[in-house]
Amino acid sequence: MLLAVALVGDYDPAVTAHRAIPLALELAGRELGLRVEARWVPTVDLTPSTSPLDGAAAAWCVPASPYASTAGALAAIRRARLEGLPFLGTCGGFQHLILEYGAAEWKLDGVAHAELEPEAIDPVIAPLACALVEQQGEIRFKPESRVARAYGCASAVEGYHCRYGLNPRFANRLTAGPLRATGWDSSGDVRVVELGDHPFFVGTLFQPERAALAGRVPPLVTALLTAAARPAPAVPSALHSSPS
Repeated sequence: MLLAVALVGDYDPAVTAHRAIPLALELAGRELGLRVEARWVPTVDLTPSTSPLDGAAAAWCVPASPYASTAGALAAIRRARLEGLPFLGTCGGFQHLILEYGAAEWKLDGVAHAELEPEAIDPVIAPLACALVEQQGEIRFKPESRVARAYGCASAVEGYHCRYGLNPRFANRLTAGPLRATGWDSSGDVRVVELGDHPFFVGTLFQPERAALAGRVPPLVTALLTAAARPAPAVPSALHSSPS
């Protein structure tokens, strides 16, 4: 079985995660007995009216933002969310997942990313208290969450390369509703989010793909491909409406 995975981002061979992601997909595919084709989709090619994701069994919004087109990245995330396309967002993908959902479902006025709008007074994505550039840390998972089931354990140590994350002021919005926090660092800051009633829609601030560079299969990539290999279910109507 051949699965095409759309890699939403602007490929740069100097970016560690960009070198790791195709290898992560290959290793996970081999473990599952699947052939996987990684298709890079530049963000400038994505708009609400274009369809570079057609034919893809899954989408992955990759690290290394700001993207050439923020609007393009957000359009891809929105399509994956509304159409039930298995989706993984890592690092910058996590940040933009929050931006897309905050604008569409939380109905926030002026959803901002501090890297793109440094003058924003209350950005949803804000500078981290301590930058996590080439750092590692433990993430504890919510029991029975999708990420906990993927890892098969209560916590894991993962690597980061980021300076921005969820503004803690907005963390309470992830305790109820379809989009929920399911992973936290040792300080209690949100590091994983998942969307309920979706085949697979997960964002991590860390970069699980880095495990592939050490020859290890990243559990979340295996989970993404497993979801992509299943027959596409009908998308629940709740995904198309804002929580009350």
